[in-house]
Amino acid sequence: MITVTAKTNDILHLEKGISLIKDFFPAQLGRRLSLTKVSAPLFVQSGTGFNDDLNGVEKPVKFNLKNVPYPVEIVQSLAKWKRARLFELGLEPEQGIVTDMRAIRPDEVVSPIHSFYVDQWDWEKRILAEHRRISYLKDTVEQIYQAILDTNAMLEEAHERTLDLPSSVYFIDSESLLKRYPGLTPKERENRIAKEYGAVFIMGIGGPLSDQAVHDDRAPDYDDWSTANEEGFFGLNGDLILWNPAMNSALELSSMGIRVDASSLREQLALKDCRQRSELLFHSNVLNGVYPLSIGGGIGQSRLCMFLLQRKHISDVQSGIWPESQL
Repeated sequence: MITVTAKTNDILHLEKGISLIKDFFPAQLGRRLSLTKVSAPLFVQSGTGFNDDLNGVEKPVKFNLKNVPYPVEIVQSLAKWKRARLFELGLEPEQGIVTDMRAIRPDEVVSPIHSFYVDQWDWEKRILAEHRRISYLKDTVEQIYQAILDTNAMLEEAHERTLDLPSSVYFIDSESLLKRYPGLTPKERENRIAKEYGAVFIMGIGGPLSDQAVHDDRAPDYDDWSTANEEGFFGLNGDLILWNPAMNSALELSSMGIRVDASSLREQLALKDCRQRSELLFHSNVLNGVYPLSIGGGIGQSRLCMFLLQRKHISDVQSGIWPESQL
C-alpha cells in the first residue's frame, strides 16, 4: 500500500502547476509572435558550426553513432539550428518557429538557477532588413512579457499562487546601466535595476562598455551585439530579467536578440579572434546571405516555473543531478 503524505500532496500540487505553465505559456508565446511549433534535434553533427558555443569555452558532449561516419554533439542551445530551419521551411517574414529545446551543458557552473540539464522554449522568427532596429526588439520583448502576464493570470484563475507583476518592461542599455551604477559589478547592477522596476530588459550585451569590460559574454555568431543602433549605443540584443521575491534577487528568464547579418558576423568573428569559423557551413551561409535575417532567443522553462510558482531552487521544478553542496 502507498501512503499519501502531506509532502506527497504538496509535490503533486507543484507538478500540476508546472504542467499548467508548460501547456499554457508556449501557446501564448506562439500566438503573440506568430510561431509554429516544430520538433528539434537533441544532437547535431560536429564540425558544422550548428552547435552553440555559448561563451566559447564550454565543451559539448560528443559521441559516435552506430553506422554514422561522423561524430555528433548534444546541443548546448539551438540558436544557430533554428535559423537554418527557418530557411528549410521557407517561412515568410514575421513568421517563425518555437520548439522544446533539451540540452546538456556539462561545464555549467551549477547554482540555484543553473543546472547541467537545460530546458527552454527556443524560438526564431524571420524578419526584414528594416526590422533590425531597437524599436522592433523592444516590441518583441513586450509581446513575450505579455505572454508571461497571461500565464500568471491563468494561474490565478486555477487558484495557484500568483505574483503582483508590473504591467510593462523597463528598457535600459548596458552602457546606461553602467553609468547609473558605476561602482557595482554587472550582476549587482542587474539586482539593483530589477528590484527597482520589477521587469527589465538590458540591451547591448556582449560588446565592450566604456570601462572596457563586457556586461556579460556572448558568442560572436548568433546575437548582433556590435551594430550601432538608433538610440546611440551598440547592439541589438539583451536579457529579460525579473525581480524574484522568493530568492530576493534578479532572475534572468530570457536571452534574445536580433541575429547577426553578414556584416556584423564578420566584425564579431574578428573581434573574438575566430575568423576561421567563417569556413563552417552555418557561418558561410550567413555570410553569403543564404539564411534569412531573424530574431530569436530562449526562455527558460524551469526558470519560468520557478518564478511563477515562487520556488527557491531549480531542483524543485526539474528532475536532475546536482552536487550535494548545491542542494
